[in-house]
Amino acid sequence: MCRKTQKQSWTTSSGVDLNRHKDVVLFSLFSCLLADFGLQKPLDEHQVSVKRRYENTTEGTDETGRETTLNRIYTELYITEGLREEVNTHHEVKQLERVSKILHDVPIRCQDIFKALTDQHGSIRVVLTIGVAGIGKTFSVQKFTLDWAEGLENQDISAVVPLSFREMNLIIDEQHSLLTLIQRFHPTFQKIPAEQLSVCKLLFIFDGLDESRLSLDFNSSQVVSDVTQKSSINVLLTNLIQGRLLPSALVWITSRPAAANQIPPSCVSRVTEVRGFTDSQKEEYFRRRFSDEYLSSRIISHIKASKSLFIMCGVPVFCWITAVVLEHMLTAEQRGELPKTLTDMYSHFLMVQTKRKKNKYQQKHEENPQELAFEHLEKGNIMFYQEDLEQCGLDVTEASLYSGVCTKIFRRECQIFQKPVYSFVHLSVQEFLAAVYMIHCYNNKKTEVVENFLEDQIINLPSKTGHLDLFVRFLHGLSVESNQRLLGNLLGWIENSPETIQKAINNLKKMNSEKMCLDRTINIFHCLTEMRDLTVHQEIQEFLKSENRSKKELSVIHCTALAYMLQMSKDVLEELDLN
Repeated sequence: MCRKTQKQSWTTSSGVDLNRHKDVVLFSLFSCLLADFGLQKPLDEHQVSVKRRYENTTEGTDETGRETTLNRIYTELYITEGLREEVNTHHEVKQLERVSKILHDVPIRCQDIFKALTDQHGSIRVVLTIGVAGIGKTFSVQKFTLDWAEGLENQDISAVVPLSFREMNLIIDEQHSLLTLIQRFHPTFQKIPAEQLSVCKLLFIFDGLDESRLSLDFNSSQVVSDVTQKSSINVLLTNLIQGRLLPSALVWITSRPAAANQIPPSCVSRVTEVRGFTDSQKEEYFRRRFSDEYLSSRIISHIKASKSLFIMCGVPVFCWITAVVLEHMLTAEQRGELPKTLTDMYSHFLMVQTKRKKNKYQQKHEENPQELAFEHLEKGNIMFYQEDLEQCGLDVTEASLYSGVCTKIFRRECQIFQKPVYSFVHLSVQEFLAAVYMIHCYNNKKTEVVENFLEDQIINLPSKTGHLDLFVRFLHGLSVESNQRLLGNLLGWIENSPETIQKAINNLKKMNSEKMCLDRTINIFHCLTEMRDLTVHQEIQEFLKSENRSKKELSVIHCTALAYMLQMSKDVLEELDLN
């Protein structure tokens, strides 16, 4: 028996303050309510089903079928509430460069994203989580769901209902009610009557808005408020997010930054950002991955020596790419120079992942995956279906069995309907293969492809989002002789003379960067780095050491390099004399 005290707190007859155990008490009361409605058994079955689905996972490609326990490899991610100002306006690599220096926000655990902070009031119903490709959004969703399924976190939630956009793309033309949509992906809900859904506290997780081929129209006048009313999936989702349909439900949406503006701010209670690994978490990742302490220490030391590599390791997927390459190079019999630039790393990754005897099929269709990467990079597509592959001349059945690129760098996922969905393991891999294809076309005199691309993209080069910046870096990096030799036939290799390379370097330095925004100019500096030209960096170092700095005049590219070096330096500059 409970009684209310004068201090407006609830205590038991034995004097236990229930305010301190509010979540436990509410969960107990809620469980009793569910039992009364006969819901507890099917919800328990759903919990077991979800646990079975999420307790194991894979890194990178899953073509080997080898899985590992999620809790064994999961490394905590840095997540914050709110967004930085530039998160929706800069290219994703630019955001990573800023993240590496701006880590002063108050972090939030992914398990707590529906819990109000101490200074917040009101409930949190819809959460939008944003992060660049490969930063760990899906892993966060999996960890949240697994912790709930194992009874460790968020036990006030009756059922977590994961519904990825890439899965829903497969039934885009079907008509569903909310109930039948849930049942399509989670059959255990077939035992729950429609009228009892509102009794449950459901959390819907819509993962990967950027992968969606649905058209979410929040201005549509069509209202759906009944869980049995059939409509298009577009309409169901918008009504659910707006709170017209099942208003008691919680909603969690994840997205890359460029696609997040599809959700109106008025519909969102909280925005969080996954920023990937902090510097210490990067080291933890490699130490958890390798039991050999000497190997992990060698890898950590190497990536720390390269600022661009260390920045990119904020992305868990890039940590995996780095681990694959450096483990192979440090343990193989033939050891070469370790990769120092992004282009070096991706060139070795492509070779390591496809290193096996080529058959006639591979020789005939070697450039097709690169063509797919190139054409869809132009279109902005990162998810592919059977028709997309066939349009680029890839036979899906043979490609999945024989093509080294398709099985090692191309991820094939058979979802709940046994319909394959394809993607590259990371957006940067797609950008790299697109650059490989462009160089291949240039070296093999396919001038039409190159000319059409330049005509289509020339007006986009000053864009605020930095579209194709990383692609351009790779183009310059692939001109380096070591990368040309490494990739060989993939590029249709033609040896570039030192004079040709130097001419390209000089052209970069002479570009009229005064008419470009800062990020475009910084990308010129990065292109020089990919070509292993460090003269601008060295000239700035000499300038900083000079006693007659005030008498020297710096070019725009020098000023840009100075700004970037100051921003990325580990040391704090106590005074900067702009004169």
